[in-house]
Amino acid sequence: MNQFGRAGKGGEKRIRQSLVVIRKAEAADSAAISGCLAAAFARFREQYTPQAYADTVPDADGVLGRMRAMNLLVAVSGSTIVGTLGYLVNGSEGHLRGMAVLPEWQGTGVASDLLAAVEMELQQRGCNCITLDTTEPLRSAIRFYQNRGYSRCGQTADFFGMPLYEYRKLLL
Repeated sequence: MNQFGRAGKGGEKRIRQSLVVIRKAEAADSAAISGCLAAAFARFREQYTPQAYADTVPDADGVLGRMRAMNLLVAVSGSTIVGTLGYLVNGSEGHLRGMAVLPEWQGTGVASDLLAAVEMELQQRGCNCITLDTTEPLRSAIRFYQNRGYSRCGQTADFFGMPLYEYRKLLL
């Protein structure tokens, strides 16, 4: 990936100082992935039910369980995991879960890099659409996905007492 600058919150410029590598997560990454999720979702904790938060931010053992159920990618700078995204394939449909980027890395393109890597993988695996579920507190994530072609498809589920909204993107 290339180094680049982007405007952050309040207009300050954030510059990616080092190369970020996207790779498949390994079992040894589970604690760091849990820490990344915890850091990224900490500001939303009070807006989630306790059960929804625990499911969104699993501990290291929970991350290992997630790794057995789906594929996880990590974005790594040096030896630090700065972002993560999970996905699974169900026939011709891919599903995303658990996008997180460390707060100090948000706005640097890491989320876009992770999403692009997963979308390419899903397309190569023959998927023609991708779904994801999100909650109301994650307004900036919703805008992020909408700006990349995801649309709310009307499905709403109960997520431990919170509405969970489904978004979908068709792959061409």
